[in-house]
Amino acid sequence: MNDLAQALVDTARLFGERQWCAATGGNFSARVDTAHCLITRSGCDKARLQVEDLITCTLEGAALDTAHRPSAETALHTGLYRLDADIGAVLHTHSMNATVLSRQAGDTLGWHGFEMQKALGNRSHEQRIELPVFDNDQDMDALAARLAEQWPQPGVRQPGFLVRGHGLYAWGRDVDEARRHVEGFEFLFACLLQERLLGLP
Repeated sequence: MNDLAQALVDTARLFGERQWCAATGGNFSARVDTAHCLITRSGCDKARLQVEDLITCTLEGAALDTAHRPSAETALHTGLYRLDADIGAVLHTHSMNATVLSRQAGDTLGWHGFEMQKALGNRSHEQRIELPVFDNDQDMDALAARLAEQWPQPGVRQPGFLVRGHGLYAWGRDVDEARRHVEGFEFLFACLLQERLLGLP
């Protein structure tokens, strides 16, 4: 588990340095086994995250270390692990680009024509991507329930979703794949925002 914890810490620090998790925002987790995950505790500066800032939780969201409080959004992480046994890591960022675009989007944020789409597991730049956008809710259990209601069949979803005015959730089979998905999404968000600023169709 030490390698898994260090991979989460390294990723959190990188994303923090990129300003994707400002002001202690964001949260990161990784599946430990069929019943547990590691997750960042509440209120941590992700650019300075330490292994000691990670807490082991059950997949029902109960922390094994009661001395610290897990992220307020633990229910979304554990809900994703319960929805798909192949998800091994969930990374949640608060980048400016994702936040702004989520406020302007409808139920989905769509695009096509970018080579970077392949970083998300798409076969071609020609494939149309529709990324789900959920309205923000301080009740994380309610938000997790809405996610579960709309969870599509395997093979037809993107490895992420947006929460309006909040940020990106992305996942993968392990921390490395989840990190690649976040980086791919963030590149595409930056492209979309630049196109809109330039007035491109």
